[in-house]
Amino acid sequence: MIKLEGKNKTLVQTLGVVLFMGSLAWASVPLYDLFCRVTGYGGATGVADAGSDEILDQTIKIRFDASLERGMPWEFKPVEREMEIRIGETGLAFYEAYNPTDEPIAGTASYNVAPYATGAFFDKIDCFCFELQVLQPGERVLMPVTFYVDPDIVNDREAKYANHITLSYTFHVTDMPEPEEQASLSPQTRTGLN
Repeated sequence: MIKLEGKNKTLVQTLGVVLFMGSLAWASVPLYDLFCRVTGYGGATGVADAGSDEILDQTIKIRFDASLERGMPWEFKPVEREMEIRIGETGLAFYEAYNPTDEPIAGTASYNVAPYATGAFFDKIDCFCFELQVLQPGERVLMPVTFYVDPDIVNDREAKYANHITLSYTFHVTDMPEPEEQASLSPQTRTGLN
């Protein structure tokens, strides 16, 4: 075993602390993301394969919000600002995106819901946010999101008092995919308006 003395011991300890802290920083984002998706904390939503088996007579308003990351040249907005649905009922909403530039631009959407307590009960069945989106120059598209509010929301200590949920998306510029990959990105999840 190597025995370290004085300055060497301090250097090794400092490097150990730096590596440990760097590892924690590196792992914090995926761990926090996993925590948010499992608990709904921070407005993360759930993902479902199909709609709810139970539909309640109680309704809830869903508000739609859209924004763009700084430097994202698209125009992006919800087609409908608000809808009222029964809890458990499958809803369908559209967002409109437009690329006013003369070059193709790729984007991905991040999302959350508010109030945060409702995140665990807002389930998406299908969403444009699940995939990379590429808009060609001058292209305008409608992008759907299919969702429902889980009936268990009425039993949650905090979420049961929510009378509305706001679904927010922010589009971010993303590197363009390779031509082969771009060809495989079919516009099946969106409706062209041109």
